[in-house]
Amino acid sequence: MTDKHFDEPEDREVPENGEEATESAGSEEQSSGPEPQVDSDDALTVDDILGAAQTAEAAAEDAKLADLESTLLNDLKRLQAEYANYRRRTEEQREAEIERAKGAVAKGLLPVLDDLDRAEKHGDLAEGSAFAVIAEKLRGVVEKLGVEAYGAAGEEFDPQQHEAIFQAPTPGTETPTILEVVEVGYRLGQTELRPAKVVVAVPAE
Repeated sequence: MTDKHFDEPEDREVPENGEEATESAGSEEQSSGPEPQVDSDDALTVDDILGAAQTAEAAAEDAKLADLESTLLNDLKRLQAEYANYRRRTEEQREAEIERAKGAVAKGLLPVLDDLDRAEKHGDLAEGSAFAVIAEKLRGVVEKLGVEAYGAAGEEFDPQQHEAIFQAPTPGTETPTILEVVEVGYRLGQTELRPAKVVVAVPAE
């Protein structure tokens, strides 16, 4: 009985251009098949996401975030108000300290100003003299500080500003009027450094 040989020949030639490998790879690709495609009808849009019903847990989380945001905003407003008040108080204190310092300097100069007034009344401040020049410079310094003199004969008497050292009944006087200024008053802004001492003419009985 004749033997049948089913063995493939050992001297099988492999094509140099790799056609066999290509066919094998192509067959594998064909066997794997095309990738599955997602149905466009099932895809979610932005409107679908935004319009989706919110869960209770998400709603509670949003409420917590809203409360936190409101609390932080209120704290920020409170801090801003406190800082504004702090700046206002600091500015007021600074202005008060400046006025106090100016007032302390001006009060120390008041006796000198009184001497200058008396010297002027006695004619000792001759125009052009060295004494008159010094007096003018000193009064200029006081004026730059913001010191204002007040109290003059003929003005209506004001007990809030004037200190009456004598009352003189005067015929024809209807309201208390300053008859003579004994000592000039001085103020610095709204601060009174010294009241004016005056003789007051009052209606005669």
